[in-house]
Amino acid sequence: MRTLLLASLLLVGCASVAEQKPLFAGKLVTLPAFDENYVPARTVRVWTPPKYPREAPYDVLYMHDGQMLFDATSTWNGQEWGVDETATALIATGKTRPYIVVALDNGDARRHTEYFPEKPWQSLPEGKRAEYLALQRDPTTKLFVDGVDSDNYLRFIVEQLKPYVDENFTVALTPEHTFIAGSSMGGLISIYALSEYPDVFGGAACLSTHWLGTFSPTDNPIPQSFADYLRNQLPTPGRHKIYFDHGDQDLDSYYPPHQKTVDAVMTELGFSTEDWQTRAFPVENHSENAWQRRLRIPLTFLMGIED
Repeated sequence: MRTLLLASLLLVGCASVAEQKPLFAGKLVTLPAFDENYVPARTVRVWTPPKYPREAPYDVLYMHDGQMLFDATSTWNGQEWGVDETATALIATGKTRPYIVVALDNGDARRHTEYFPEKPWQSLPEGKRAEYLALQRDPTTKLFVDGVDSDNYLRFIVEQLKPYVDENFTVALTPEHTFIAGSSMGGLISIYALSEYPDVFGGAACLSTHWLGTFSPTDNPIPQSFADYLRNQLPTPGRHKIYFDHGDQDLDSYYPPHQKTVDAVMTELGFSTEDWQTRAFPVENHSENAWQRRLRIPLTFLMGIED
């Protein structure tokens, strides 16, 4: 039963999206299809706030699991992040700088393939990698349907998507105005993106980061592989902002000890409260509803305007 619970929760964000309902505010533009140089084609949408482009240049927030961000009527679980509501309120009240959101749909069956950080994966013992490659997402589909291909997923963002956004939207181009965010496996790929491309991304928000990597809460070398990678690869403190959090219910209940290991790495490397936050949310679970309730916190940390 526990394994089935973990497996089902790891599928957060895997359903395809239907027609969008009207937004709370702003506009949602679907981008033209990109050449499949690095990853299979997927829908990418850009949300712009109500006054766009009058407050240019805008910050840019790249977000994973795009089909789960705006419209609960089209998601597999009837939940959403409420990105347009939260972003509109933060910008309108002057809590953050104006920004746009670039929402990338996940690759459905390729979600684990694209979101599992590749360099930590390569550091795992060969036998463990073989064991994980044999895991099933469901009775007919492997968890890692195409192995691990997250480096190419990041190349798609950095080398294809970002140049298009920079050219076609009125945005600031520098790292201190470019951010990336996600939850669960999306949290893993977000901190990996910042670590691999510190000259592209100035900050990462990682909600309910899935340090387990797979379904196994015990006898699992994956969390330590992530901690070791971050110790060696995180950029020097002072130029980036990094946010982690977790709840304490269902899948999130496994995260606190692994987050403490990562927090120790952050302290060891010299990150301060000005450039790093880890937050715990009692009685919160692993769901879009939970992430919606606290989304304002990481967004204000990344793009906030000081009083």
